[in-house]
Amino acid sequence: MAFIRLVRTSPHDPAETWRRLTTWEQHAGGVPLTRITVQTGPPNRTGTRFLARTGLGPLGFDDPMELVSWQPPRDGEPGHCRIEKRGRIVTGHAEIAVHPAAGSGSRAQWHEEIRLRGLPAFCDPALAFAGRLLFGRVLDRLLRDRPSG
Repeated sequence: MAFIRLVRTSPHDPAETWRRLTTWEQHAGGVPLTRITVQTGPPNRTGTRFLARTGLGPLGFDDPMELVSWQPPRDGEPGHCRIEKRGRIVTGHAEIAVHPAAGSGSRAQWHEEIRLRGLPAFCDPALAFAGRLLFGRVLDRLLRDRPSG
């Protein structure tokens, strides 16, 4: 199992940071050859399912995921969600938390435990390194100061 821990500060308030980090389709913009489709109707909630498809044409794999915990930030309290990875190739879970920052803005945390079936455990440090680069890029892209929408 590879362990990935990332923390980013955001100039956005917790609600906006949360919205950016939980618009699942937008995550694909930072992951090469990947598209994400939400398979359940809005709004996000416990039980929401989405699928990341990575590949080129027929060559690729699916990474099905489900929200098993969902608590948006509210009334000064942090937000937290947990995503279970339910694929044949990618397993594990991810947790996203958004906390109010001192003064203004917010702090986002991304914790992931991921395993690629068939990949030996001695490769976990390399997988964690690659995951930090990839998911760090996703976080940076999603939190970039740009208009909502």
